[in-house]
Amino acid sequence: MSKAAKRARQTGTGRTAVLDAEPDEIPVVGGRETCPCGSGRRYKACHGRLGRAAATRLVTRPFEGLVGECDWVALHEIVPAATARARIRAEHGGGEVTVATVLPMAWPAMRRADGSVYVGLQTARSSQDPSRDVAAALLAAVGSEPGTAVDDPGPSGPGPRLQEVIDSAGGFQVSVHSGFDFWLDGVEDATPEVRESLERANAAVAPTTRLSSVEAAYWCRIGERRHLRWVLPDAEDRLLDGLARLHAGGGAAIVPGSRYLGAFRTHGLVVPVWDLAAGTEAADLEQPMAAFAGRLATAVGSDAPLTPEQRRARAGVVARQLTLR
Repeated sequence: MSKAAKRARQTGTGRTAVLDAEPDEIPVVGGRETCPCGSGRRYKACHGRLGRAAATRLVTRPFEGLVGECDWVALHEIVPAATARARIRAEHGGGEVTVATVLPMAWPAMRRADGSVYVGLQTARSSQDPSRDVAAALLAAVGSEPGTAVDDPGPSGPGPRLQEVIDSAGGFQVSVHSGFDFWLDGVEDATPEVRESLERANAAVAPTTRLSSVEAAYWCRIGERRHLRWVLPDAEDRLLDGLARLHAGGGAAIVPGSRYLGAFRTHGLVVPVWDLAAGTEAADLEQPMAAFAGRLATAVGSDAPLTPEQRRARAGVVARQLTLR
């Protein structure tokens, strides 16, 4: 028997209390309307309140289950200018959405004059569940008139998450850009504010390239330094064990002159970072990264206990904690 089908409990006064149902099993209605659960209370004081509480719980891996999870994390956290196409489920309006790292004026979403829908990942909104936040902005844009910017989609509340809105069959192919000129593709009447925002954003872009030989690995140049940042889906302990095996065997360098700097954690995933020799370009990494990925996969998949040397190497790997910036 489902929770929604359980009989209502009775309070000491004989009044019907809230049904034993989870917030996501109860249809969303207006806050002042009677809750569909049958309690007789207003929705905002019943399952609407429970839904808001559920929406504020920390989700440690918010993009888990999405096709291209590692790229969703990369675009949300470390890539300056990129877009990806995704498909919206039919029950949420259908069609396509362009997922962008940043939109003009840091808008959460917008619907352009031609009807196309864009949603931004790097915004000022920050709840305990970025997936729910982005979904709320996306659905607000879908329901907007063409030519509308979604400045504030309102509380994400108990609404759907991206995993319920995005059709996995649509894929998630990332395109990295040298700047944000894609904002104005096909647009002739951009406001002065948008053009000023574009100039400021372009000036802050660090050159970035996504490698094609492996998933979710990004070369970038910051000043004179070159780095590789690789978002990986592996469980943290197994990944650290794998890196330790490579370190102990002298195989942690990707190309000559590269050096493992450490890793940071974001949205439930580990992101190892390598410092690269001066002059190393993204194209120089493609073939070596494919080979390195194979070695790492073998090391991560091993169930053999770590040797004393590997345990010492692991302690060094764990000690190299980086800060996301």
